[in-house]
Amino acid sequence: MHFRVVQRILGLLLMLYSVTMMPPVAVSVHFADGQTGAFFNSFAITFVFGLLAWLPARNDRRELRLRDGFIVAAIFWLGLGSFGALPLLLTHFPEMSLTDAVFEAVSGLTTTGATALTGLDSLPRSILYYRAQLHWLGGMGIIVLAVAILPMLGVGGMQLYRAETPGPMKDSKLTPRITETAKALWLIYVGLTAICALAYWYAGMSAFDAVCHSFATLSTGGFSTHDASIGYFNSPLIELIAVVFMFLAGINFSLHFVAWRSRSLRAYLGDPEFRAYVLILCTLIIAGTCYLAVTRHYATVGESARYALFHFVSFMTSSGFVASGFDQWPGALPLSLVLVGFIGGCAGSTGGGMKVIRWLLLFNQGSREVQRLVHPAAEIPVRLGRSVVPPRVIEAVWGFCVVYIILFGLMLLVLVGTGLDQITAFSALASSINNIGPGLGLVVADFTHIGAAAKWVCILAMLFGRLEVFTLLVLFSPSFWRS
Repeated sequence: MHFRVVQRILGLLLMLYSVTMMPPVAVSVHFADGQTGAFFNSFAITFVFGLLAWLPARNDRRELRLRDGFIVAAIFWLGLGSFGALPLLLTHFPEMSLTDAVFEAVSGLTTTGATALTGLDSLPRSILYYRAQLHWLGGMGIIVLAVAILPMLGVGGMQLYRAETPGPMKDSKLTPRITETAKALWLIYVGLTAICALAYWYAGMSAFDAVCHSFATLSTGGFSTHDASIGYFNSPLIELIAVVFMFLAGINFSLHFVAWRSRSLRAYLGDPEFRAYVLILCTLIIAGTCYLAVTRHYATVGESARYALFHFVSFMTSSGFVASGFDQWPGALPLSLVLVGFIGGCAGSTGGGMKVIRWLLLFNQGSREVQRLVHPAAEIPVRLGRSVVPPRVIEAVWGFCVVYIILFGLMLLVLVGTGLDQITAFSALASSINNIGPGLGLVVADFTHIGAAAKWVCILAMLFGRLEVFTLLVLFSPSFWRS
């Protein structure tokens, strides 16, 4: 284990992250909202800590190994919650406790979108921008993590694309090729964000709202600049733009890369996970529309289709934007929105949840077991499209799902033990571990009504969910630390 290499990388990353405090300084100066000091002081503190970590190890140029990469990923994401909370702690408006500040920062960086703040419409613009920026940086960080780190652990889902994806995606080692991959992904991410911002601005948002909401949309984060979220604008056009870009953000960014490089849509159409993603969404939207129309929750079928489309795309991609009172929907529809978050987006996307590809593999595995009951002696492989899935991948998926369920059960017991009712506890945890944002019960709009202990459980759930569970759990394995 090269601890000095890890220390050097972490120091560099902290210094780099400190620079992201400067755009909010510019926003604060532009709007004269009095928050300049909080952000500048946060920049200075973060930079100094990074410098102190980097200086002693600055001359260690050894190559970063696999295990070193896991340590960097885990420690950096855990540390970001603390340093990301600094501006929220140092500002006097809003006044936030340590728990609330860390909760807000981790929620932003993990693109969860659950908030411990109210009265967003009256908050300083620099604070609102900073929340959106946390989303945007976290979203891109997750994509790079999914492509560069998780495949080597064997549970990220992206290992299924290594053999088929051309270009820099094919090499999963921590080499300069990862840099090429990151650059390509950044270009796509920035481009989609810019297009989304322009579309929002054209549809009637102010320039400030358009930028903040484009950050939250492409990261599938969901932090809004208004308490009413997207519903504040009451615009079908804005909702449609959000749907389009939430949908794109929930797709494997490797497919965006291949489609962009080949100038063809065949990469999407030939991908089994993408087809399953579209099929699930279409089924849910049609079913939701029919239920809302039959129960006459909205005045017209058009309204039913409008809100079913928006909310099912928002919750399945873990964006967490809302356009109406979804918690007042009839029957099981509100719960179905929370449950669909467990499916989530595609592997390698900014979407949360367990990922479509895992559910697809579980379905194919279940289908194979049914066939084996009829033909016990038959050799029936599990396929993904035309490719045979290696047994190691199937085992990894099963292992991931089992650990996911066990962690969910344990944390749910703890949440109920803090005094939350079962509906609030279940939806708060589902929202956190799947990185959705809104829930049901006391957390339908925000998390201000739950206690500090419950918030720390949710913070842990956000990190476990966003880092695909094993990225953190692997650090507790004795074999990981053996030389």
